[in-house]
Amino acid sequence: MSDSANGAGTGTEVHEPPSHWEADVLLRDGKVAHIRPIRADDAELLVDFYSRVSDESKYYRFFAPMPRLSDKDVRRFTHVDHDARVAFVLLSGQQMIAVGRYDTVDPGEAEVAFLVEDRHQGRGIGQLLLEHLAQAGRERGIERFTAEVLPDNHPMIRTFKDAGYSVASQYDDGVVSLEFPIDATITALDVMEQREHRAESASIERFFNPRSIAVIGASRRQDTIGQALVRNLVLGDFSGQVHAVNPSADAVSGLPAYASVSDIPGDVDVAIVAVPAEAVQDVVLDCAAKGVHGLVVISSGFAETGEEGRRRQRQLVGLSRSYGLRLIGPNCLGVINTHPEVSLNASLSQVMPPRGRAGFFCQSGALGSAILEKVNNRGLGLTTFVSAGNRADVSGNDLLQYWEEDDSTEVVLLYLESIGNPRKFSRIARRVSRRKPIVAVRSGRTTQGVPMGHAVRKIAAPSQAVDAMFRQAGVIQVDTLEEMFDVAQLLAHQPLPRGRRVAVVGNSDALALLAADAAAGNGLVVNKTVALGAEAGADDFEDALDAAIDDPEVDGVVAIYIPPLNVSGEDVANVLAAIGEQSDKPLVSTFLGAEGVPELLRVPDLAGSTAGRGSVPSYPAVEAAVRALARVVEYAVWLRTPQVVPTDEALVDRSAAKKLVHQLLVAHPQGHDLTDTEQQELLACYGIDLWRSISVNSVEEAVAAGEEIGWEAVLKATARHLRHRPDLAHVWRNIDTPEEMRQAWETLREVITDPANAGFVVQKNAPPGVPVTVSTTEDPLFGPVISFGIGGPLTELLQDRAFRIPPLQEHDAQDMIREIKASPLLFGFRGSEIVDVAEVERIVRRVAQLQYDVPQIRQLSLPLVLAGEKGCAVLGATTRIEPVVDPRSDWFVRRLSAMPGDTLPG
Repeated sequence: MSDSANGAGTGTEVHEPPSHWEADVLLRDGKVAHIRPIRADDAELLVDFYSRVSDESKYYRFFAPMPRLSDKDVRRFTHVDHDARVAFVLLSGQQMIAVGRYDTVDPGEAEVAFLVEDRHQGRGIGQLLLEHLAQAGRERGIERFTAEVLPDNHPMIRTFKDAGYSVASQYDDGVVSLEFPIDATITALDVMEQREHRAESASIERFFNPRSIAVIGASRRQDTIGQALVRNLVLGDFSGQVHAVNPSADAVSGLPAYASVSDIPGDVDVAIVAVPAEAVQDVVLDCAAKGVHGLVVISSGFAETGEEGRRRQRQLVGLSRSYGLRLIGPNCLGVINTHPEVSLNASLSQVMPPRGRAGFFCQSGALGSAILEKVNNRGLGLTTFVSAGNRADVSGNDLLQYWEEDDSTEVVLLYLESIGNPRKFSRIARRVSRRKPIVAVRSGRTTQGVPMGHAVRKIAAPSQAVDAMFRQAGVIQVDTLEEMFDVAQLLAHQPLPRGRRVAVVGNSDALALLAADAAAGNGLVVNKTVALGAEAGADDFEDALDAAIDDPEVDGVVAIYIPPLNVSGEDVANVLAAIGEQSDKPLVSTFLGAEGVPELLRVPDLAGSTAGRGSVPSYPAVEAAVRALARVVEYAVWLRTPQVVPTDEALVDRSAAKKLVHQLLVAHPQGHDLTDTEQQELLACYGIDLWRSISVNSVEEAVAAGEEIGWEAVLKATARHLRHRPDLAHVWRNIDTPEEMRQAWETLREVITDPANAGFVVQKNAPPGVPVTVSTTEDPLFGPVISFGIGGPLTELLQDRAFRIPPLQEHDAQDMIREIKASPLLFGFRGSEIVDVAEVERIVRRVAQLQYDVPQIRQLSLPLVLAGEKGCAVLGATTRIEPVVDPRSDWFVRRLSAMPGDTLPG
């Protein structure tokens, strides 16, 4: 391939690569690297990289001895047009460690190749480069890749075949030729997600299981952060080595002090940083030179302080990642691992929580200590704890990846002050919730406020959509930390319920009545109430509880015990503990008004937990016990709901829809509001029949339109301010003659203010039905969102809409239609006809699928769908399409999130 005058080597125009092609990425071992398009000034980096590659790897790449690159080769490899010829380099620190490229050979087809420095092979770099090249190719109109590989280059052949694509191979003249389409298939996406999961889990595992820790800023002075960190590590019986770093001291707390991390003998896995903010960057360089895996930055003075701190935080993240380091913090409390073989308290908390079954992620450093104190008081116990502070790098998504595979963590607890990447959170949480429950408190739910130090883009989607995303993902969302612990202690110690049926057993009629009221208010059904009387003893409770547990009509039991005067209740506690340990149904209690898992109700745990499986949680208020049980019931119902992909999705024509939108955007590069004809064509690709409407500007045009459609006509105004008039004074139906049309025209012009801008249209008269609306939008951060509601101003006024995040399972559309308050209107309210709900569900699913498949649809609304007894009439639509710079490419390639506006160093 010859060079050209413009330096691209193709004779074509050099394109500017999109900014989203550059990103930080995680390798298989959890280390960070940086990927970006190759640049013309990378010649020196390329030559240096090539000099470190073995002769064997060079031979595999070029099929011939090629000990060095000529000036012509260097120019050809570094000068590309970022269109027909695309190349990515992978950087670690200041060195290039890999390069991958594709060159277009025919329309829609490109040849792809990689070269990875030998000492970095086996870290998943080839798969990573292939992901990014494939996504770049898709964005540039490439449909398939080809590659030529020597037969004994088994790792490279495996890279292509393990990518999840359908690879065809052929052996000819000593070379294996591979060819595969690069469409992002479900299999390819699954492979990418599995690799992302393994890499992110590995990066977090090193924080929780370090063999050696350096405390940078360790101090001899009491009541200092550095002193507290060293003390907590040592007194917490950390099983690894603790090294103090303080250039001004010889020893700290009996440990020898080193002037720098580089001076420490042996390896250092994690560095705990407690130095002034302006000195942290020097620490990063020192840790990078030592080969440290990750940093826990306790230091404050970053984004939480304002713009200058935000700039300092960006530099910290960029510098850390450029040298392969992951970062927890800054401005964080630290990390804890209670496993007895590790016993890690790398935090400012003096409280080491007991060993338990829950992993806890908290963004707030200030709340961290209070949370650990509360956990300790309740006897809940944790496996691991992370306070991420400003969450500049490591986030809740990373911890979900780790906890998914951590056998000792059975419950995941999240206190979220912001969500940096909700699309990714939704994707991971949907998967994790299938294996273990996630309980989350999300502050700022009403205001969507973001605390200082958290740099996230504003989510344009309404808060109801975020709540819907949590529900779809199976996340148990609660309002307060207290409620989180209420739910967590039930999940950690008792089995999941099979249904909503509850028995109440107790010796207080008043509290039993409160329990019944709370159950009804939380969607539970009290099937059995056993009033034992105030003097009931252990035998009475045992008989009643055994009967309730054995009752096939009962799925969970609420036990209430308020003892008579001068009675300890120990005998009843023994009964509760024994039944709780043996029962396969959840048992919750209000026992002596105690909170948490009281000593008397605990079952010993072989793993050393303060409260083992089968322990009975207690709540000071019976309403709290019932509310916690109801939350767990909802999760259990979600867990048992079949995940059924709609069977009619094969009937949609995705390619035709995408082609139409592409053609329209070529003609309207700034965006376009689709005409009625264009909308009819687009919606027809997804099996939605949009009724024809004819715009009219005079009575003569209205009469002609009525004759054209064969009368049985409707004349209506479509201006936005008139569409939702409850009196429907802008609509005239059942028009069958020119005279009736003229009368309708004059009457509507009299009752409508500013008739010249009313937007009159003529349509065929639709059968009667319930008006519903279906709308979608593309949120830049959140992704596609769909909503459903009954048509009319009251829906908007009362915000009675259901939201979901595509792609939808079959039950998602069913739930949307039934969860709005006005849903009885669709199911025969006050004797009316039951509408064709199945058709309403189909339309909701199809609109959601269209929005999911075509991200260039900025907004799509069906403001008036008449749902009748037999079918639905889609009477109107509005659609806005806009070009998308980054068409959800984070769904198809692995990237680490960056703070908005960051330019991370390469």
